[in-house]
Amino acid sequence: MIKTAWVFPGQGSQAIGMGADLGQIPLAQARFDQAEQILGWSILQVCQSPEDKVSKTLYTQPCLYTIEAILVDLMRDRGKQPELLAGHSLGEYVALYAAGVFDFASGLRLVKRRAELMDTASGGGMAALMGFDRDQLETAIAQTPDVVLANDNSAAQVVISGTLEAVDAVIANVKCKRALKLSVSGAFHSPLMTGAAAEFQEVLDRVEFHPASIPVLSNVEPMAAIAPDILKERLSRQMTGSVRWRELSLNLSAIGTERVIEIGPGKVLTGLIKRTCPELRLENISSWADLSLVFPSSDLP
Repeated sequence: MIKTAWVFPGQGSQAIGMGADLGQIPLAQARFDQAEQILGWSILQVCQSPEDKVSKTLYTQPCLYTIEAILVDLMRDRGKQPELLAGHSLGEYVALYAAGVFDFASGLRLVKRRAELMDTASGGGMAALMGFDRDQLETAIAQTPDVVLANDNSAAQVVISGTLEAVDAVIANVKCKRALKLSVSGAFHSPLMTGAAAEFQEVLDRVEFHPASIPVLSNVEPMAAIAPDILKERLSRQMTGSVRWRELSLNLSAIGTERVIEIGPGKVLTGLIKRTCPELRLENISSWADLSLVFPSSDLP
C-alpha cells in the first residue's frame, strides 16, 4: 500500500471564490451553518466578496480552516485516510482536526481567536526571500537583533519576520534573486508575537486534546507525534516559533512517504515539497471537482 500524507496550506493560499462548489453539498452546508453560528458571519459570503475580504487575517484563517476541514470530511466520506498529517501554520489546526485531536467546533473557536489576535498585531513585518545563499542569510539574521527566520519553506524560499528596521537590514545585507515585503499586520512566527501568544494560551488551555488517530508532524518540531500533551505543547509554541517546512518535507520522505495530497486552495505546499523532495508523488484537492477527479465515487474501499 502506498504511504500517503495529507498536508494543509495556511494563510496566503486563500483566493476569492474558494469553496463555492461546496455550498450545495449537504455535508458541507451543515459545516458552513455550524461555522456561521460560531463566527457570526458566512464563510461562503466572505469568500465570494469581490472586495477580497477573504484576504484579511480576521476572515482568512476561519475560512481556510472551515473549507479544508470540509474537504477532509468529504474524503473520509469516501473512505479515505492517510498515514501522516501536517499543515503549514494555520493548516496545522486542520491536520489536528483530521487526526481527531479536537472536533470541528473546538478547532474553529481556536482559529477564530488566533485570527483576532493576529489581525490586531502590530509593530513588525515580514518579507519573503527567494534565491539566496543560506549561510549568508543565517549570518545576517544572527548579526541583526529583532529578526528571525519565520518560515523555512525550502532551500530557495524563506520568510523572515521582525521589526521593520531589522527586516530591512537583513534584506540589505543578503544577496537574493527577489525580496518581497508581505502585506501582514505584524511579525508573525517571531518573538514579537509573545503578547498575542500569551492571550491565545488562555484559550488553548481550555480545549481538551485527544490522542491523534493519525501521526501529526508539527511546524515547530517536524517529527511525528500522537500524544495530546506533546501536540498541544507544540501548538502553543507555533505563534512565536518558526515554521520548519523544509525539514518537515525532508522528514516525510525519510519515513517512507510516497504520496502527498495538498488539501486546500492553491498548490503552494506541493510546489515547496517538489523543490525539496522531487521523488514524491504530489496531488492537489482544492474543490469538490478535484476530489471527484482524484477519488471518483467508484473508487471506494
